Amino acid sequence: MINKALTFLFGIVLLPFLFSGDDRPSQLEQIQQRGSMKLLTRNGASSYYLGAEGPTGPEYVLARQFSRYLDVVLEVEVAHAFSQLKTLLNEGKGDFIAANLTRTSARELAFNFGPDYLDTQILAITRKGRNRPGGVEELVGRNVMILAGSSYEEALADARLELPELEWEARDDVGIEDLLLAVSDGAIDVTLVDSNIFSINKDFYPNLTSAFVVEESVPHAWAFRRGSDDSLVEQARSFMLQAEDQGRLAMVIDRFYSVNERLDQIGMFHFLERARERLPALVEDFRVAGETYDIDWRLLAAVGYQESHWDPDASSYTGVRGIMMLTEQTAAQLGVDDRLDPAQSIDGGARYLVRLRARLPSRIPETDRTWMALAAYNMGMGHLRDARKLTQARGLNADSWQDVSTSLDLLSQEKWYSQTRYGYARGFEAKKFVANIQRYFETLVWMDTREHPLMVAQRV
Repeated sequence: MINKALTFLFGIVLLPFLFSGDDRPSQLEQIQQRGSMKLLTRNGASSYYLGAEGPTGPEYVLARQFSRYLDVVLEVEVAHAFSQLKTLLNEGKGDFIAANLTRTSARELAFNFGPDYLDTQILAITRKGRNRPGGVEELVGRNVMILAGSSYEEALADARLELPELEWEARDDVGIEDLLLAVSDGAIDVTLVDSNIFSINKDFYPNLTSAFVVEESVPHAWAFRRGSDDSLVEQARSFMLQAEDQGRLAMVIDRFYSVNERLDQIGMFHFLERARERLPALVEDFRVAGETYDIDWRLLAAVGYQESHWDPDASSYTGVRGIMMLTEQTAAQLGVDDRLDPAQSIDGGARYLVRLRARLPSRIPETDRTWMALAAYNMGMGHLRDARKLTQARGLNADSWQDVSTSLDLLSQEKWYSQTRYGYARGFEAKKFVANIQRYFETLVWMDTREHPLMVAQRV
């Protein structure tokens, strides 16, 4: 009897040891079981935003490829502030952070990091023509503002160990674009930004310049929950290695951080050269589409030049193709079987523009209506509606293109896009897109009405 009692007691003592192992599924297994993976990110040009063709951004595109690598669906959770990302991750609101996050010694204590996939510099940005600082020591006494919880704040904190008088303001209620605008407007003297972000934005803030390099080499990586479970991190390493070997990583970086030639090459020399070489073969297709859908053919031709420089075989990394650079989805909706066929592409582009124009309130007059439809052609109707609502909220005329165009710039500023339904957009690109088309259209009208030699040759 005593032996049985001792055996029973011994079993009770051993019970916690027998079942103390953690039988919970790993992070990877949890993702596979539910069939989805949630990305934590920020709304902005260097991470995630809604483009004309849907969700996009360098971090989003890579994360979507990663989800396909794991054969699961990608979901997105956007943090309202950069400093909120860590909390969301630790609370289990997402599986990993991909938000232009840099690997630092302090963050190594807070996260498990995946592999480095991008190396940048931290730049001090100032306004041109001012007394530019030549180093961190010359930031003393200047109005410096940066993102709270960012690697920029860590860099300045390190510098303050030797420069106790160094001061700055860290904000968690603004985005990088807001800070660049503040420097451009002279509201602050300096901000810090990663070199890749500055490369995206510098053409749209022409009076900004990089004063000096704060840190030479800053690695970027995805962040995962801290702990012994590295199952998802290991998959990220395998994915990034494959993406690098196959060239897909380089393509994403080139797509988002290289200069967009379609928006920048507006020189008349290039325009006339292509008018001579490419336009004659396309004029009849533009004329037919213009007559069919009651659009000035010269406007359609201007759109075609802006989109593809009248190259029938044009294509981009995003999958848009042809003279009018239609997406595969848009082409399917329009019944365009061959996007590389000039006649089909031009006809499809004309019908798409007509549809966008028809979705606008009938009270909007011409030519405001057409310019707004073209802005939607570039960035999507949802973002145009956001811009019109912002215009109205600012006490301006939401039916006037001149007024709406002033709101397009605001779609890249967190103070404003946080109030909208569709969030961040490169509205300044849509604004420039329309301005370029207006210039090309005016030039074609000038050539046509004055019987320019190129236009006369096209009628023969």
